[in-house]
Amino acid sequence: MIKQLHNQLANKEITCTEIVHGYLDVIKNTNKKFNSFITICEEEALEQAKKVDAKIAKGEKIGQLEGIPIAIKDNIVVKGVKSTAGSKILENYVSPYDAHVIEKLKKAGMIIIGKTNCDSFGHGGGNENSDFGAVHNPWDLERVPGGSSGGSAVAVASKQCPIALGSDTGGSLRHPACWCGISALKPTYGRVSRNGLIAFASSTDVIGPMAQSVEDVSLIFENIAGWDKNDASSVNVPIENYSQLDKKDLSGIKIGIPKEYFAEGMDQNVRDVIDVAIKKIKELGAEIGEVSLPHTKYAVACYYIIAPSETSTNLSRMDGIRFGKRSENAKNLFETYSKSKAEGFHQETKRRIILGTFALSHGYYDAYYTKAQKIRELIKDDFKKAFEKFDCLLAPIAPHVAYKIGEHVSDPIKAYLEDMYLSASSLAGIPSLAVPCGFVKSENSDKELPIGFQLLGNWFGEKKILEVGQAYETYNL
Repeated sequence: MIKQLHNQLANKEITCTEIVHGYLDVIKNTNKKFNSFITICEEEALEQAKKVDAKIAKGEKIGQLEGIPIAIKDNIVVKGVKSTAGSKILENYVSPYDAHVIEKLKKAGMIIIGKTNCDSFGHGGGNENSDFGAVHNPWDLERVPGGSSGGSAVAVASKQCPIALGSDTGGSLRHPACWCGISALKPTYGRVSRNGLIAFASSTDVIGPMAQSVEDVSLIFENIAGWDKNDASSVNVPIENYSQLDKKDLSGIKIGIPKEYFAEGMDQNVRDVIDVAIKKIKELGAEIGEVSLPHTKYAVACYYIIAPSETSTNLSRMDGIRFGKRSENAKNLFETYSKSKAEGFHQETKRRIILGTFALSHGYYDAYYTKAQKIRELIKDDFKKAFEKFDCLLAPIAPHVAYKIGEHVSDPIKAYLEDMYLSASSLAGIPSLAVPCGFVKSENSDKELPIGFQLLGNWFGEKKILEVGQAYETYNL
């Protein structure tokens, strides 16, 4: 899609203004039913489009991403634009600066078309926990799109924009990509700067691209990856030519299938579709073998101690004074703190703050948080051993297709278990690529819904999984 739009612009087959107007019209006509955008940057986008058109009219060359519209998840700050993180406590927050990734995209000439809806502070796997309303899956409006980057996924899947940025803390890029039938990349932790990402869990938060194709994902990733002196977790590793993917087959590639990810609990129809995908990858020449990740069974419990603990710490800044909406009912400083948070935070956010505060409290810290960190190291060791034998791993993303909106509202534990295939890789900090692989008929319905698999790579091994993903994608067309 990016190359096609670039060629049309460069060859003067279409103007940038026409491209932007086209996507804005789609957003205006469909956003009421999808609820994918919180803020639409119409005026700013059209202004940038005119600048690109003026440059082309002068006969100047444009960059590969110049003039291409992109949507941004609303927990990534953009200067002069509202950044709510899906929470009413930040409903009027306008950022005075650009996130590092936004600086990079603006430098490349991309046009920000709007900010997308998300679970409040990323707290959710279905995109129902937004204070701006649930996002609806474009394949079935009664179902969730996956979360927390559901707005970005729906925007891409419904062609409201060609590209979007999301974030992934425990699966928030891959889950909605799987249920909306698109591709998404969760990079290695530290590969993309977190500077300007409104924090959820600082030790697992990452920013990544979402698109209709692995090729487009690769191109955006190449432009947002890199070291940032203003992010202490950023790692100074050379940027590869991630978009130069020319593998026609997978000869010599060894891919491991984690047996723990194909245990009981997976819908048989989902299993069948993924089995077909594995067969196709084998036909491309890859060597397939079984591998064990024995500590996978502890990953969800481990994640739901570490992530809420970091949430509890990070969201303490939303006190109605430094950040966040201030309660009008407060009579003193204590009430300003307590009422601002009580009125401003979503119920799910409050739940996670309570969980995290308890896990970090005196007398429970060692029993919960410290033990979880020890288990995290064991999970990392599992992956280290696996990558001694395999170039990458292939696993499901979700055990079933998207569930109906409201189905998990009364059972948060059931919602947390949706992360069973995602938490381990987030805790380990390894990269993961979501690739759509087919459709499965939903329960009690004739509708077919998309499903996908994920390719898990070694630390900073994004190019390898992108190559495998694109080879499969090309073969599957």
